[in-house]
Amino acid sequence: MKIPEFAGHSNEIVAEVERVIVGKRRTVEHALMTLLCQGHLLIEDIPGVGKTTLAKALAISIAGDFRRLQFTPDLLPSDITGSSVFNQKDGEFHFRPGPIFANVVLVDEINRATPKTQSALLEAMEEGQVTTDGKTRDLPKPFLVVATQNTVEMTGTYPLPEAQLDRFFASVHLGYPGREEESEIVAKQQVLHPLTEVKSVVDLDLLTLMQETVREVFVHDSVRDYAVDIVRATRDSAMLAMGASPRGSVHLMRASQAWAAMAGSEFVRPDDVKEVAPVVLSHRVIARVEEKARGLNTEDIVRQILNSVAAPVPVA
Repeated sequence: MKIPEFAGHSNEIVAEVERVIVGKRRTVEHALMTLLCQGHLLIEDIPGVGKTTLAKALAISIAGDFRRLQFTPDLLPSDITGSSVFNQKDGEFHFRPGPIFANVVLVDEINRATPKTQSALLEAMEEGQVTTDGKTRDLPKPFLVVATQNTVEMTGTYPLPEAQLDRFFASVHLGYPGREEESEIVAKQQVLHPLTEVKSVVDLDLLTLMQETVREVFVHDSVRDYAVDIVRATRDSAMLAMGASPRGSVHLMRASQAWAAMAGSEFVRPDDVKEVAPVVLSHRVIARVEEKARGLNTEDIVRQILNSVAAPVPVA
């Protein structure tokens, strides 16, 4: 696929999602970027700001199947993957797929389920398949998990350990809308929910082709080294107790490729790396206690690190 065509389809998807997610274009673009990179998205935010709506609208815009999972402490791994059910008519067991068998799966409050159930989900995310009754079954493609965490109410939760957080491609926040945006949201939902107006602008085959195109975007050696230097700087930072892993370097480069292509560029610029670094790296690092006490979060620290790493001269 040619890059101008890629950018056109990307803008169409973003425009459709923006019908229901008002005033959060960057967040919508980062969500689409994650899907184009075949990754998974973590949304850490308060209730009621549009996390479910974002996932639904994205699924509709790509003509994909959507499923929602509400994580609770009593949820079992089989509730996610599915299980075999005995059919009395033929006297045999038949597999009944769980909600994980969809193109876009919203996992609401992932930190409310037990570690065993979380692991079942994360295995499906990593492998693109599930194993039940000794048989491996492939999940649909494309496949995107959008997991949410309520960062305010932590009572009765099982926080994801760092190794599991690292498996998410990107982490975003929606936050409260501005006054004008909130007024527009209320007006749009006065009669009907705007989701009814969202339409499919690409199909799954076209989206798969777009995912393949991302990997073909040119990355100059100097820009690739710049991405690696940023990740390595997180490991040397005095503000962080733990830096990003090599997986972070790979995902940072892939995200930069997608971001460049979405902007209509056939190669990655240092600015592309800077733009996506906070959403790709902030959930992979741990801030020191002193920095948290100062009111700094990991995203703030990553932005400070970006300012300390010298960028190469943009490749013409």
